[in-house]
Amino acid sequence: MLTVRYFAGARAASGVSTESVGASSLDDLVDQLTARHGERLAVVLKAASYLVDGLQCHDRAAALPAAATVDVLPPFAGG
Repeated sequence: MLTVRYFAGARAASGVSTESVGASSLDDLVDQLTARHGERLAVVLKAASYLVDGLQCHDRAAALPAAATVDVLPPFAGG
């Protein structure tokens, strides 16, 4: 299971700050989170950056390590 941590607008859109999800890649994770939380979060996830165990991840199809922590970082105002 992955630990997903939401920040700023992602936290507001999901309604939680942290949750556990079983996913194999970021693409899979986004699909599951969208199904779980709906279109409001889906919009945020499309623009978000992702940290996997503290490292920025650009390859959304890459396999995620088991028990990784994924931080969902939406664009922040002013940057």
